[in-house]
Amino acid sequence: MSVPPNLVTLHPYFKAHPGRLPEIQALLPAFVEKTGSETACCFYEFTALDDQIFCREGYAGASGVLTHLENVGGLLGQLLTMADLTRLELHGPASEIDQLRAPLAHLQPACFTVQCGLGR
Repeated sequence: MSVPPNLVTLHPYFKAHPGRLPEIQALLPAFVEKTGSETACCFYEFTALDDQIFCREGYAGASGVLTHLENVGGLLGQLLTMADLTRLELHGPASEIDQLRAPLAHLQPACFTVQCGLGR
């Protein structure tokens, strides 16, 4: 897989409300289906540990992140009635992360900027 130089990864962590995990698990494929049409999406998957749900996702640039959040906004609203967003991280080049600070400020993300790395 080729990694775009402007790759931004989004790392949301959710904690299911008691008894709601089966409903959440049933909703996750709808996120994947909706995200499948996004051309800036490089990868997208859900993982779980007990009642914690994590979405590993990467986009070509800040605009890809914003397009994704707009695209899945309705589904995210549903998810947030069944789970709490416990942490949100953004990782990427400073120039891309800076474009996301204001639009995502209400979510209080932890913003990590790339210092060095290797892509293939």
